[in-house]
Amino acid sequence: MPLALLALAIGAFGIGTTEFVIMGLLPEVAGDFGVSIPTAGLLVTGYALGVVLGAPLMTVLGTRISRKRMLMLLMGLFIAGNLLSAVAPVFGVMLAGRVVASLAHGAFFGIGSVVAAELVAPEKKAGAIAMMFTGLTVANVVGVPLGTLVGQTLGWRTTFAIVAGLGFIGLAGIAKLVPDLPKPEGVRLRHELAAFRNVQVLFAMAMTILGFGGVFAAVTYLAPMMTDVAGYADSSVTWLLVLFGLGMVAGNLIGGKFADRALMPLLYISLGALAVVLALFTLTAHNKIAAAVTITLIGALGFATVPPLQKRVLDQASGAPTLASAMNIGAFNLGNALSAWLGGLVISAGLGYTAPNWVGAVLAGSALVLAVLSAVLERRSSAPSLVVTGATPVEQALPAHH
Repeated sequence: MPLALLALAIGAFGIGTTEFVIMGLLPEVAGDFGVSIPTAGLLVTGYALGVVLGAPLMTVLGTRISRKRMLMLLMGLFIAGNLLSAVAPVFGVMLAGRVVASLAHGAFFGIGSVVAAELVAPEKKAGAIAMMFTGLTVANVVGVPLGTLVGQTLGWRTTFAIVAGLGFIGLAGIAKLVPDLPKPEGVRLRHELAAFRNVQVLFAMAMTILGFGGVFAAVTYLAPMMTDVAGYADSSVTWLLVLFGLGMVAGNLIGGKFADRALMPLLYISLGALAVVLALFTLTAHNKIAAAVTITLIGALGFATVPPLQKRVLDQASGAPTLASAMNIGAFNLGNALSAWLGGLVISAGLGYTAPNWVGAVLAGSALVLAVLSAVLERRSSAPSLVVTGATPVEQALPAHH
């Protein structure tokens, strides 16, 4: 694997850290600014919405420059957003910093996926994409716990300053290691938009929303589920999230390895198993050991879908993949927001803290149905055209003359 993938992974590590570390620092941020926890929660919602909106916006703005230069500009935006968060004098400025940083997220992973795939042989594309996403998964194992610890001991502003420093390292790595690949000739915005007329691209994005939404339906409410249902102490939530992150790392690597060999079968297995495990989580959540194992499996099965889904979007939008790739990253965050909202609804309805697991199981099962339907439609569209009715075998064999 080229060293350039390391630079992309470092950028992904910083982005993953800043996205999730805020969840562990909400009490500190809320106390500092004198706002409620629900109000501080807007820092999570605002980031997610910024990713969804920023993915197409920043990708469109970058259609006229090289992908390397755009990646550097996105890392600059990421650095600026985190520095703004670190020095924010009031909550509104902090929220603005979060949104600025989030604008780089979708386009970075979208463009980075395209660059990673171009750096390797065709049979290694999914592995290259997985290598870049390893930075995001490792962030959940290392970056988020350490960032939370630093924020709780040295202050949350220190955490965001350190994350901005990671951005500088990622920027330097991209400038030094990523080759300045030529911009594809003749690709314009209308070509990028044309990819969305391909029903298979839309199917892949819908699978992303539902499949990863299934994961976050459960994980969003993991803390109250583990403390109130499983009986863990509050301090145990951190290492339970580390288990989830370790599962993500393993699933991402497995997904990258097998997506190049059997993409659709991998999706069938991972989405089907994810639906079953999420459903079982309503039972295993009542036992400490079983809950810990289940959390790890959810991380692994959920992220095993990421490389194949991202590669499928690239394959189906091969003529102009950049915007579609970035929009698929936005789809992950849209799934997160949708599932968190649905999970909150069932909890508010009095169904208990394990009820979001059923929501997640239904979402993952729906993604599996879409995967099967997508494959059926693809086989039909690639099947040989029917022979002309009424023609004899000899007539069918004769070449047509015009």
